[in-house]
Amino acid sequence: MKTKESRFQVHDELTAPEGSVPILKGALAGGGQLPNFIGVLAGSPAVLRAYARFRSELRHGTLPYATQQRIALAVAEHQGSEYALSTLQRTARDAGLGLDEIALAREFDSRDERASILLRFVKALLQNEGAPPRHLHEEALEAGWTDEQMLETVAHVALASFGNLVTRAGDVPLDGSSETSRILQAA
Repeated sequence: MKTKESRFQVHDELTAPEGSVPILKGALAGGGQLPNFIGVLAGSPAVLRAYARFRSELRHGTLPYATQQRIALAVAEHQGSEYALSTLQRTARDAGLGLDEIALAREFDSRDERASILLRFVKALLQNEGAPPRHLHEEALEAGWTDEQMLETVAHVALASFGNLVTRAGDVPLDGSSETSRILQAA
């Protein structure tokens, strides 16, 4: 079976520019394989550092991990990112989301009413040229989401969108961390 080839070089610690190597080694020290997306970002040390810092800071934010995963799923589905969706199938389950919640998140919905309200805000953020309707922001605040969490939501939409843009622009192939690749390898 022929695999798709990335338009950008997918680097590892041996081929990456010197400025990217410490981050790649750190990522590899965490275990597992290096995702193709990170290998592509390694082609620009500045971009790799910016992504790593942005992602790290958001992970230390106030949004629950399951909420972060719901947002990423909604954005990936909206933007048609096969690469992100393949990885998110696993990470969303690791965050405690069942298959039904994963499917709902991809439609900007959830059985959890509070999460559903936030996802409606995310949907409006992605679909509107201007500001999302004020009532969606107010509904989220009334549901208990704070200004801090609303700002983090916007940042998570931006982070997911960035990743989706890179994987689409580079035609980055799925890697071994995706569910599809795992199933193919097991077959």
